Amino acid sequence: MTTVPRSRLSRAVEAQEGVKDLILRRGLVAGDPLPTESELMEELDISRNSVREALKALQAVGIVEIRHGFGMFVGRMSLAGLVDELAFHSRITLQDGRNHLGHLTEIREVLESGLVVRLIDLGDEADLAPVTEVMARMEAEAQVGAVPPETDRLFHDLLYRPLGNPLVSQLLGAFWDVYHQLRDEIGTPDEAPADVARRHRDILAAVTAGDRAAATAAVEAHFEGVRNRLERLGPRPL
Repeated sequence: MTTVPRSRLSRAVEAQEGVKDLILRRGLVAGDPLPTESELMEELDISRNSVREALKALQAVGIVEIRHGFGMFVGRMSLAGLVDELAFHSRITLQDGRNHLGHLTEIREVLESGLVVRLIDLGDEADLAPVTEVMARMEAEAQVGAVPPETDRLFHDLLYRPLGNPLVSQLLGAFWDVYHQLRDEIGTPDEAPADVARRHRDILAAVTAGDRAAATAAVEAHFEGVRNRLERLGPRPL
């Protein structure tokens, strides 16, 4: 077994920190172009190999975006890596009955319970018209068949958009992406389509009425169906 020499490891870390420091010193933001490899070598006084190692590592965590044929740019925040890791480890835990998906669902429920209260606090500043339109679509879909996951996801995304916090959309999207990757393991919803629509309608109605207690209770009821499905998931044969 070979080990990475300490000097090489420290130079690689030093190069990464140098690139990050350069981004901050120049006041660059997501999407802004970065210096070329040669320019980074000169400014940071490091070798081409160290620059390339640093850029590869920073690309993996979303700090740097490399567009072949166009150059290098400051990356945009993404939770894709987190989604893949959560989905993979959740799939592993399903094999021994520990079910990380239940823990993930609990976190999302706590998050949304707090978000609906913040939304109510906005009062008339919260534009819920787009959510009302999606709600009407969901109820129409429930009358003719299952409510598509995309409609469910859009409801939650639009509901919290008036909060003006882009991280909310990213976090909720990450939860959805994990569920989507594990859709075969989770199975189909137990609830009738009409009940799915009704639970969403209850959330919207409580928020519109400014009723904090009813809103948090509606969020809890909404997640009851997800919890019931997850409770059925037992250990799978290896």
